[in-house]
Amino acid sequence: MSENSRSRREFLTTMGAASAAGFMPRSMMQRDEVRPSTTTQLATTTRRATATHGLAAAPEDFTFATGLVYLQTGSLGPTPRPVMDRTIAAWKQLELNPTLYGYGEHEVAMEKVRAQTAVLLGCQTEEVVLTRSTTDGMNWVAQGLSFKRGDRVLTTDQEHPGGRVCWDYVARRHGVDIDVVAIPPGENDAGAIVERMRQRLTPRTRVLSFAHILSSTGLRMPVAELSALARSRGCIAVVDGAQAVGGIAVNVHALGCHVYATSGHKWMLGPKGTGVLFLSDDLGNAIEPIALQGGRLAYSNSSGVTSIPSVIGLGAAIDYLNTIGIPRIEAHNLALRNRLYAGLQSVPNLRVVSAAPGALASPLLTYALPDAIESGEFRTRMRVRYNIELKGVPKQWLNGHRVSTHLFNTETEVDYLIASLRTELA
Repeated sequence: MSENSRSRREFLTTMGAASAAGFMPRSMMQRDEVRPSTTTQLATTTRRATATHGLAAAPEDFTFATGLVYLQTGSLGPTPRPVMDRTIAAWKQLELNPTLYGYGEHEVAMEKVRAQTAVLLGCQTEEVVLTRSTTDGMNWVAQGLSFKRGDRVLTTDQEHPGGRVCWDYVARRHGVDIDVVAIPPGENDAGAIVERMRQRLTPRTRVLSFAHILSSTGLRMPVAELSALARSRGCIAVVDGAQAVGGIAVNVHALGCHVYATSGHKWMLGPKGTGVLFLSDDLGNAIEPIALQGGRLAYSNSSGVTSIPSVIGLGAAIDYLNTIGIPRIEAHNLALRNRLYAGLQSVPNLRVVSAAPGALASPLLTYALPDAIESGEFRTRMRVRYNIELKGVPKQWLNGHRVSTHLFNTETEVDYLIASLRTELA
């Protein structure tokens, strides 16, 4: 018997009856491993367990491959069927008469989407710019600022590359110095982070740039405190919100930041290639990228034509989230995350590095694997053997995986992940 076959057999034994867990991916139902009668029973269990998806408005809203346990919203969120339908309908209508709709009804519709995103973020429509991604927004900000040689940018060593590349660019182009504060994975201390930032600020620091939720560990950063610190020192607080909006409640005015960039295609569940950028009114003309020379409308002479159907689809995604309710979504996401946190404590040879349940926790959770286990290979193994999609954490941070639980995930899926890890790491 192969090692793979033996492992799967052992897993089925440890799970007991699939009905006890309520879930078993179809990819595990191999004819040479399960008797026909058992296969039928497991297939029935799978259909019953995946008939609904957490808080989804309807059972068929998410179109995952059969049996897939998708825990990767932090990379790309799945777009619900009603959102896809609205996006495609807008595209089909646009092609009936591209100029009539593109510069008419659809242009008006895109402005309505700007207004929707403003409400979602807790700001004014005039403070919102539609982009293609978080990185796109961050790049516009860096390009639009005026720097002098010797100016400084303060950031952390846990920033996503998409939130860091813009500052590397200005460092090369304008002679700006970048100061970096370390946040070691597993150290979850908001007060210590604020104090380190305070100590590294200088009279030449122009920008304080950091993520709302660290993509490496899911740590919910003290945004309000860091924004207040930046303002007290005359700095611009720039927040990478890629891992927040849609998964938790976000009010940019309450947070006090000057800039907040996020993606439409992660936790907002919108079409891929959409994003939102908040630029506080109190910035005045401090940030003026080329793309905004014609104003902040969805379409202008300086921004050019965007993916019109995708923007309209983003509005449909916001409608979808609002139908369920952001507070309800956040509570659901954190409950699943905390269930996972508790369950992983009993998994051998695994160390959770994310914060304990509480104010610093987010719907992202990261665990470290033993050095002897290569995280990329192990991620592939979890996909092939158990049909679980996870995120491998970049090696510069740690050897492990990140789990993202969103509105479509269930307790059954969390428990299945825990049992799968326990089997593999025993």
